[in-house]
Amino acid sequence: MFAWIRSLRLSPARRRAVLECSAGLGLVLAVVLTCWMSSFCALADEVRQNTLRLHVQANSDSQADQAMKLTVRDAILAAATPYLDGVQGQQQAQQALEPHLEELAQAGAQVLGEAGMDYPITVSIQDVWFPTREYTDFALPAGTYRSLQVILGDGVGHNWWCVVYPPLCVGSVSEESVETSASGVLSEDQISLISGQDGEYVLRFKVLEWWDSLMQKFQG
Repeated sequence: MFAWIRSLRLSPARRRAVLECSAGLGLVLAVVLTCWMSSFCALADEVRQNTLRLHVQANSDSQADQAMKLTVRDAILAAATPYLDGVQGQQQAQQALEPHLEELAQAGAQVLGEAGMDYPITVSIQDVWFPTREYTDFALPAGTYRSLQVILGDGVGHNWWCVVYPPLCVGSVSEESVETSASGVLSEDQISLISGQDGEYVLRFKVLEWWDSLMQKFQG
């Protein structure tokens, strides 16, 4: 922008004034953005810390493998749900599932076998970066989440992303609302943030994603 200003046919004094004004506006914008993002980022980070995501990576992008991805998803969600009954918080959810990862893999392997698919399945819990993701009744901000990772075969097909805990994706099966599924897990402010009750939440998540990538570039 400054190079463009310098290219204008202005007197040195006028050009200096325009540059100073632009720099001042940029500084004000940076301060306002930083102040706004600080509270918004803190709330988004609370959402990340209180959720356990689900990431299913398909074997390939073939129609059969993509359909299989969803069938395995349903089997693993069904197998995982009983272990999450009564847990309080993301850490407890992780601790509840960790001893049963092999059982979850077997649940997925069973439906693979029934469908005549002979590729392997691996299930683990890892930290994974997710982009902003919008669902029917809610959206989740970009960032690094603790995630139940399911890799099918070569794992080169499109992903399926959602949430194991709180049971926001299980709610799509039981037709529960976001508020009901997340009650007792997320605060009212966090529920409001992901369900859009505070306005243009997806746009704000996109800004947050941009901000996060910008900060990573500066830190890197």
